Amino acid sequence: MNAETAEMVKSGFLAAVPFARTLGVTFTELDFGRAVMRLPDNADHHNHVGGPHAGAMFTLAESASGAIVIGTFGDQLERAVPLAVSAEIRYLKLAMGDVTAEATLGRPREEIVAELDEGTRPEFPVEIELRTDDGTVTGRMTVVWTLRPNRK
Repeated sequence: MNAETAEMVKSGFLAAVPFARTLGVTFTELDFGRAVMRLPDNADHHNHVGGPHAGAMFTLAESASGAIVIGTFGDQLERAVPLAVSAEIRYLKLAMGDVTAEATLGRPREEIVAELDEGTRPEFPVEIELRTDDGTVTGRMTVVWTLRPNRK
């Protein structure tokens, strides 16, 4: 993805998802099939043990998955609507400080677009790893997305 496209996706995403802006989520990296986003440490978003609230970490991870979908399938949005089908998250360790979410597309783009071309409604996973600045993995999430063809 070129820098201009990446900037359009980033600014468009943050404009369309006010809750991500409310939490202060920012982009670190964005490319086809991969997104890295960051949740800054903010005492207003802490849980009862002093780390980021589970809902804030879920939002960070789900946002990274959505950024991949928009960035990777932006050219398909005139004919299909991306929708999250399901999400599963595992909190592995207490996160303290800033948290980073690294998301990767779980299937090749070409396969997914081919299914859409065949008139089906493709589903595909996005895998997300949550970690702190020292590299400690604090959680993992899978979001299954679909591209729902537009009705004619």
